[in-house]
Amino acid sequence: MRCTTCGEFLKEHEGACPTCGAVVSQRPVMGPMGVEVRSCPRCGHLGTGVKYFKRPGHMGLLLGISVCTYGFGGLAYYFARRHHRICGECGLGWERARIPRPGFAGHPAFVDSGSTGQGGRGADFSSEGSLPRRGVGRRVLGVAMVLLATPMVAIGFIEFELGAIAAGSVFGAAGTGAIWWGLKAREDRRHAIMARLQRRVLLLATEKSGTLTVTEVAASLNMSISAAEKVLDRMDDGLRVRSDVTDEGIIVYEFPELRHHPSLESGSAG
Repeated sequence: MRCTTCGEFLKEHEGACPTCGAVVSQRPVMGPMGVEVRSCPRCGHLGTGVKYFKRPGHMGLLLGISVCTYGFGGLAYYFARRHHRICGECGLGWERARIPRPGFAGHPAFVDSGSTGQGGRGADFSSEGSLPRRGVGRRVLGVAMVLLATPMVAIGFIEFELGAIAAGSVFGAAGTGAIWWGLKAREDRRHAIMARLQRRVLLLATEKSGTLTVTEVAASLNMSISAAEKVLDRMDDGLRVRSDVTDEGIIVYEFPELRHHPSLESGSAG
């Protein structure tokens, strides 16, 4: 491949010409079925997205609308969303996903086949494993059980039927437990996503000698600025991660252990 400006030979996936500095247009990475590979700005998931109704919560909503509207609302909802895609990890609408530029962590074109996944901008994060489930199905099931239990208990009190009251109470308790279980699964998933992002930030901080800004994290990890700021604020404990404002008004996040690691190693060697 040659640079279109000066004719210099370029390495594969090189983003700019080393001779004249001209930006080289990059072809998007294509996944199965010719779908473009993108990166989720919320959780950093890299992929092609999944169909909207693959998510259990969306299917439950479709069924609920269909029942309440004699099927007409369900059909309208299905035809309005049948071509939409969402993030396979966090469920964000895939139209908000970004085309990952070469060089950011996890880009398939820059994952070295011999990478150990322990650092570097081309580190392979596929070894992190899958995230916990969202618990959507449990929450939908729990709400359905509670809705079923409510009229049973009401009828039992009206008709003085102890059996209906007992059955409704059991269904209601089971439904409440299922909702709590689903909410706990959602919270566990959020913690797992945050922990994964924090590991990536730590790797980036190691490369940047222990200091980072929000825009550096957003640009390097292909995240939105608000998401990058949220991750850094969660990591800021005033001890291992500290934030400070420079004279220019820039918020800088400092990782003292990473900043002083070279001097500590030289002191140990001495």
